[in-house]
This record gives sequence, structure tokens and C-alpha cells, in this order.
Amino acid sequence: MSDLDLDGLDLARLPTHVGLILDGNGRWANQRGLERTAGHAAGEAALVDTIDGALALGVPWVSAYTFSTENWARDPAEVEFLMFFNEDLLLRRRDEMHQKGVRMWFAGELEDPRIPDRNRERMADAVELTKDNTRLNMVFAFNYGGRQELVRSVRRLAQRVADGGLAPDEIDDLMIARHLYVPEMPDPDVIIRTSGEHRLSNFLLWGSAYAELVFTPVLWPDFGQQTLVDCLVEYQQRHRRFGGARDVRGPG
Repeated sequence: MSDLDLDGLDLARLPTHVGLILDGNGRWANQRGLERTAGHAAGEAALVDTIDGALALGVPWVSAYTFSTENWARDPAEVEFLMFFNEDLLLRRRDEMHQKGVRMWFAGELEDPRIPDRNRERMADAVELTKDNTRLNMVFAFNYGGRQELVRSVRRLAQRVADGGLAPDEIDDLMIARHLYVPEMPDPDVIIRTSGEHRLSNFLLWGSAYAELVFTPVLWPDFGQQTLVDCLVEYQQRHRRFGGARDVRGPG
């Protein structure tokens, strides 16, 4: 962390949960005359560097949008690459994450039959291996869609009502939250999107109700620890009122 410029960052007011929308891999590759898959491969180093930055700063939760439910509509060759690249990444990086004290989580429709069995097995192995780690909770949103997550939660509650174990008027926001993919995960304080796009793209729709949104023109493969710091400085400059009159700067 000694090489980072921390000017303007208050280490006592860091967010509890940083959400990341990893965008711009394809454009990064196109600018270099490379195949789109080269951008995804370059994005791996950016993700690991960002995780190291979160560890150095002491951010307890990070979530990364690694594959959306809409990504199945991409070119089949790119989808196949992403599926097996994810498996390969887990094989190569799982032990490294474990040694750093990172607990790995996966949020999404993981039972989708389109996901290769080997990929699913690697995810389960990573979760089991790292379940007792406490330095950083790293959530990989894989085959994830915010609307699908809410549909899944509502269906589970509806089934409980149908079974007679729950009255409709007992359903509240906390109960819906308890049926999300990772109910242990706190709402994101800030969501960072790279590449200059200004939208959530179906990421953490429930939890982002009061999240600050930070958009950076940096393409994801060029993102790293310093960019993370710069985005958190911007986040801390925001005034967060949570719909009320109280004035809160940064986490509150």
C-alpha cells in the first residue's frame, strides 16, 4: 500500500461493501487489435490487483459482476471461453485467494444446466476451502441477474405462503433480503462501473437502493488498486442522506 497515493482517502470511513461492474474488456481488446477473449484474460490481473487493494485497505466485502444472465446471448465462442476461463481461474487462483485470507462466495443461478459441471464443482470447492477465512469476503456474481434474484426470492416466499407456513402480511423487506443469493452480504455502499457506461445493468438491484454510484472511464483491464482508491475518494465526497434530512458524508 506504500506505493498508493492515498491523498484524500479517510481510512476510518471506508465502505463496508464495494460492488464492481467489470466493463470494457472487449473494447480494451479491440483498441489493441486483439480478440475479445484477450480482454477477458487481461481483466483477470485487474481483478486480482483490485482484490489486493481491498485487502490492503481493509474493505470487508467486495462483489464483482463476472457473468450476467444476459451474457448467454453473446457469441457462443465467447460464452464458451468465459465458462472455461472461469474454471481455469478458479484452479489457478483459488489457493492464492485462500492464502490471502479471502473467503469466496458465488451469487447467481448456479444450478443452470448451461454451466459446465466442472465449473460448478470448482466453485463449490472454492467455497468449501475458503469458508473460514475472514480478511475479505469476495462475492463473484456469476450467471447473475438482479431481477432473477428478486423473482427467486419472491417465489420462495410464495411457496411458504402456499404451504401455510407464512401469511402474506408477514412478508417485509428483511424477509425478501434473507432469501437473496447471499443473505449474509450487506448492501453495497458504493458500486463502481468501469468503461464510462452509466447504468447498473441488472446488478444488485435490491441492495443498491441507497448505494452511491461511481463511474470511471477506465476500461476494466486497466483498473487496479490506485483506481480503486480514486473511486473511494470520490465516494467519500458524497453526501448520503438515505432519503431523510440527516447529512452523512461517506459511510453512514
